Amino acid sequence: MSEVSGNVKFADSKNRFANRVADYLRYRPRYPAGVLDLMQMQCLLTPAQAFADIGSGTGFLAELFLKNGNAVFGVEPNREMREAGEEYLAAYPRFTSIDGSAEATTLGNASVSFVTAGQAFHWFEPTSTRREFARILRPNGWVAVVCNDRSTAESGFAHAYEDLLQRFGTDYARVKDSYPQFEDIRAFFGHHNFLTRELSNFQIFDREGLRGRLRSSSYAPTEGHANFAPMIAELDKLFDAHQQGQQVRMDFSTWIYLGQLNPHHEIS
Repeated sequence: MSEVSGNVKFADSKNRFANRVADYLRYRPRYPAGVLDLMQMQCLLTPAQAFADIGSGTGFLAELFLKNGNAVFGVEPNREMREAGEEYLAAYPRFTSIDGSAEATTLGNASVSFVTAGQAFHWFEPTSTRREFARILRPNGWVAVVCNDRSTAESGFAHAYEDLLQRFGTDYARVKDSYPQFEDIRAFFGHHNFLTRELSNFQIFDREGLRGRLRSSSYAPTEGHANFAPMIAELDKLFDAHQQGQQVRMDFSTWIYLGQLNPHHEIS
C-alpha cells in the first residue's frame, strides 16, 4: 500500500465526506449485482454467512449482501455517513451499524466470514487494517475490495471531466495517487493468489445530477471556496458540449479483488 494512503498524509480521512453526505447518497454509483454473483461462485457464499463492511458509509455495498439475506455489520467512523447508512438501510433487519474504523472495528475475534471494503479502502492505514481484518475473520474467511473506477478514456466527456478535476480539485492528484494499485492489493493479501475481476458500470446524469456528482467528491471545492463558482460554470459548459437529450453518461469499471489473507504475512 502506498504511503500516501496512510493516515499521516490523510489525517482528515474519517471526516472528508461529512459535509457531502446528501450528494454522496443521491449521486454516487451503486455496485453491480455481478459482485454478488462472483462471490457466490468463487466463495460458495450463502445467506447464512456474516459480513463486516468496513467504511460502509451510505450502505451501497452492504445492500448487495443484505438483499442476499446475509447479516452485515457496517463499520463507519464518520457520524454523518453512518447515520445516512442507517437511514438508507433501515428496511433491512440484518444490518447492524457500528461506530468503528478499519483499524479498530470493535467486532469480536473470528466473528465474520467476509470482510468487504468499497470506495473507502484507500483511506485505510494498511498495516493495522490488515491485522484487524485477520483478527475478525473466521478461519478460511474472505476479503473483497470493491472499487468503482471512473473511466477517463472512453469519450470526450470523460476526458473533459478529468481535466476539470485536475484544474479545480483541491487535492485531486493526491487522492487519485492513493487509489489502490495491483501491488498494493498484493501486499495486503500477502500473495498473488487472489481474483481480479472488472465489471462494466455507468450512470446517466442531467445537469443537476452532474453537479451533484461533482459536489460529492472529497476533492471538489465546496460552496464559498474561490474555485467553486468557476468550477460549476465550467461544468455547465462541459455538460452543454456533451449532452444528448439533456443527459450525459459517466462510465465506470467496477474492480473486484477477492481472496484470503496470508496468515504469515505482515505489511512492512
